Amino acid sequence: MEKIVKYIGLDVHKNSMAIAIAEYGQKRDVNFYGAINNNMDQLHKFLRKQISQGVEPRCVYEAGPCGYNIYRSLKDKGIDCVVTSLKSEASFGKSVATRVLRLISLLSLSTIFVERNFFL
Repeated sequence: MEKIVKYIGLDVHKNSMAIAIAEYGQKRDVNFYGAINNNMDQLHKFLRKQISQGVEPRCVYEAGPCGYNIYRSLKDKGIDCVVTSLKSEASFGKSVATRVLRLISLLSLSTIFVERNFFL
C-alpha cells in the first residue's frame, strides 16, 4: 500500500492542542480536525490512527512556551516533526476561528517549504 503524506499542524496550548490536516500534492486543502487535551498519549493515539489508515504523518508546530517535548517524543516514535515560528504568541487570540486560521497558515507554509526542499 502506498503511503499518503499528510501534514499535521498542531496549535499547542497549555491545556489543549488544535489539529489541522493538509494532504501533500496538488490538492492543498487544509481541514480542521479538532482539539484534544495537551496530552502526549492522546497525540500518539491520534497519530497511530492516521498511520493505521496508510498515512505518513509529518507534524509541524510553533515554538513557544510548551518547549520541545512534543518534537522529541515524535522523533523518538519515528515521526517527522518540524518546529517553526510564525509570530509572537501575543499577536494571536484564543478563539477557535483564530486557531484554525493560524493552523492553515502554518500548514500552508510548511507544504511550500517541503516542495522547495527547505527542510525535512
